[in-house]
Amino acid sequence: MATLKLTPAFIATGLVCTAGQKKIEYCDTDAPGLYVLVSAASPGRGTYYHRYKDRSGKTAHKKIGKSTDISLADARKESKRLKAEIALGADPAAVAKIQREVPTLADFVKADYLPHAESHKRSWKRDEELFRLRVLPAFGTFKLNQLTRKAVQDFHSSLVSQGLSKATADHHIKVLRRALNLAVLWGFIEKNPISGIELFNEDNRMENYLSNEELQRLLAVLRDDDNRAVCLIAMFLLSTGCRLNEALQATWRNVDRGQRVWRILAINSKSKRMRSVPLNDSALHVLDQLDTEGEFEHLFVNRQTRLPYTTIMKVWERLRMKASLPKLRIHDLRHAYASLLVSSGRTLYEVQQILGHSDPKVTMRYSHLSAKSLQDAASSASVIVAPMPMAA
Repeated sequence: MATLKLTPAFIATGLVCTAGQKKIEYCDTDAPGLYVLVSAASPGRGTYYHRYKDRSGKTAHKKIGKSTDISLADARKESKRLKAEIALGADPAAVAKIQREVPTLADFVKADYLPHAESHKRSWKRDEELFRLRVLPAFGTFKLNQLTRKAVQDFHSSLVSQGLSKATADHHIKVLRRALNLAVLWGFIEKNPISGIELFNEDNRMENYLSNEELQRLLAVLRDDDNRAVCLIAMFLLSTGCRLNEALQATWRNVDRGQRVWRILAINSKSKRMRSVPLNDSALHVLDQLDTEGEFEHLFVNRQTRLPYTTIMKVWERLRMKASLPKLRIHDLRHAYASLLVSSGRTLYEVQQILGHSDPKVTMRYSHLSAKSLQDAASSASVIVAPMPMAA
């Protein structure tokens, strides 16, 4: 250690170690606590540090910067600023250590977020896909506290320019925001750096309602096509309004023909609550045509693999084309069932209970059908007040 008044000339020419030394500290008499550390391996260059005592009385060091990057004057100013902060109780070296220990987004997602999501979200694979395909390539090397609202907002906008829908772009931000919220909850960072980012919030709900003629075309295909298993699945969806995964996971032990009810377990329900689905004559007719009862646990089983169906999309694509309904999604069968309920005069509350909507706002999408039903009812009474024909 050597103590002297540091000068720009000394910084330019004097940063060398004496013979036999691996490193040396040159302490500045004009700024107590400031020193420049020089290594024998890098003569002519050094690193500025501020030395101080932490709260426990232990000597600590806070790096300021390399002598080749900042001037002596700037190093003195920073040393003075640090000294003032320390006098007020700050511990910059401890803060820097914490900063170094913050994981990168990639490490956090793989080690902490995804294992948590896998045990708490049925859709965790979708989260993994969003991170793997776009979020981590963009921000994986960033430490959690290095993410900025501006950078993520630009990323959000760029997804749309790449051709993704606004709703899909929002999904990327939502999953990143959820991960960072958990990082705050678990103590990795103090606050979520991207809270407050404005989403597009595009209403991308698609609801294809079948006309009676279209429904009859579809039913004709479902009744006659050779792939009876998939046709029966589609007819079951039309008869119960359930979601595809709920049907594919249905088991015989949860079907009560006597009470005409099918119980969907909470683990298989999107709302995570058990619900009972009434079985109408059409649904019971579908069950009567199945040949899996007593042999398999599940209702709908692929006879070739002897395993429950996990997807029917390839066959569904063929069936809807055969019915000349190329845009009909499998989920639209649920909408078709709901529209039949509403059009027959059932209340939106009844529809909500049968479909298992946890939020009545979701059921309100069918309110226009209810309004039409009421309008038709009102129109049937219009003869009462219709004006009398004018006398000739």
